Amino acid sequence: MQAEVERIIEIIRPAIQADEGDIDLVDVDESTGIVTVELHGACVTCPASTQTLKAGIERIMRDRVPGVTEVVEINALGMSEMAVSL
Repeated sequence: MQAEVERIIEIIRPAIQADEGDIDLVDVDESTGIVTVELHGACVTCPASTQTLKAGIERIMRDRVPGVTEVVEINALGMSEMAVSL
């Protein structure tokens, strides 16, 4: 699964970089299907980054990589979006 996720990130990376952002793979938890990424550049302050993450990156991952259930982002502090909201 990790190799497939990496391949998909390389496919979508140019679109993210075109908007002055970038994406790095942090972790793939094969038991839960959760992919953790870190967004950089303009993505960090972009108000649409959550939509890009869920409606774009997550949708593509779930469609193209069997077993992916969710894509979550860590922020600069290394905390996931879910942990920050708690």
